This record gives sequence, C-alpha cells and structure tokens, in this order.
Amino acid sequence: MTYEILEGLGEAFHLLASGNHEVVAVTVRSLGVSGSATLLAASFAIPLSLAIVLKSFRGKPVLLGFFNAMIGMPTVALGLILYLLFSKTGPLGPLHLLYNPVGIMLGQAVLITPLIVSFTTSALEAVNPDVRLLARTLGASNLQEAAAVVREASTGILLAVAASFNRAVAELGIALMVGGNIKGLTQVLTTAIALETVRGEIELGIALTVILLLIVFALNLAVNLFKRRLG
Repeated sequence: MTYEILEGLGEAFHLLASGNHEVVAVTVRSLGVSGSATLLAASFAIPLSLAIVLKSFRGKPVLLGFFNAMIGMPTVALGLILYLLFSKTGPLGPLHLLYNPVGIMLGQAVLITPLIVSFTTSALEAVNPDVRLLARTLGASNLQEAAAVVREASTGILLAVAASFNRAVAELGIALMVGGNIKGLTQVLTTAIALETVRGEIELGIALTVILLLIVFALNLAVNLFKRRLG
C-alpha cells in the first residue's frame, strides 16, 4: 500500500509538471465554476448582511438564525433538492440547468450564501459603533455610512469570501448530482477525484487531489498575506 501511494505521488507530480491536458481542463473548469459561484453569492450576501446589521426590522434574529443553521446543510441533501428542481419534470426544468456547469454554479452559490452572510454579519457587527456615528456627524449618506462600515470590516469580509470559495471548490454532492460528472462538460476536481479513484487510476486521482489542496492552501496564504499587510 505504501509503495502504491509513493508511486501514485510520483506519477501525480509528473502529470502536474507535464501540464496534462485532462488535469488542466478539469482544474480550469473547477476554478471557473466555483469562482463564479462565489462572486454570485457574495454579490447577494454582502448587501444582505449590511441590511441585517444597519437596518432594524421584524424577524431579524429569525433571518440570521436561518442562515446560521443553513451553514451545516449537507451538500448531498442540497444536491438532491436541486436535482428535483432542475430535472425535466421539476419547476425549473425548462431552463436546462441539470447536467450543466451553470447548474453547478447556481447550486454552489446557494450552498455558500449562508456562510458569507453569517461570517460577514459577524465582521460588520464587530465594527466600532463610533465609525457609524462619525460618518453621520460628517453628514454622510446611508450609502457612504455603509461604505465606511464595510471598509472597517474588509478583512473579515475577505475571510468570509475566501472560506466560501474553499467550501464551493471542495464540495462533491452538488457537483455530482447536479452536474453528473460528464467528462469535458461538468467534471470538476472533486468529481474527477472520486471517479478516477473508483476506476483504479490512483495516480490521476492523487494529482487532482494535490491540485485541489494547492488551490486551497494558495488562497489561504494570499488571504493571510493580505491580512498582515493591512495589519
């Protein structure tokens, strides 16, 4: 077993170094799908978090509690729900989102939106109240006040977005159930790892796993460097 692992690692680094077409294609597709999902989720979740923190309305604790609870949603359960929605007989069937990269992207966006809302809300609530008070004293508009709060909480918001991307790129349930793991179309890193491992292609599975880990580690390193620069 140890020999097989070492042999697999050696072949994995060979595939990486040679720029294997299949490995590159799956990696680029994963980055594109998960990156788009993160941008879509952030564009909705960050303004919503601002509204939760800066506005007073009925049901705020319930809304925030809902998003906090949804963080733990199993990806397989969400994948099944989306499969039923996107299937031909489902309400969104005419959009042809099943077995489509766009369907995976939308599913991942749904998955990570609660994470961004929860983490971003916590970051915004941690901002010194004097920041808002000073902005009002200087005659700032509501938009300018919100921008000042976001500026102060930028590190926490960045961490929320980075964590959400990591969650999206590493999930398997949605990509498998909604995308179908179609080679050349919807296959991403996680589904390819699962398929190649089952097929006995250990070297390729390890290569894809190494790439997935490198992506996560590189993003975390970039975020930490950004934090140090700000701090």
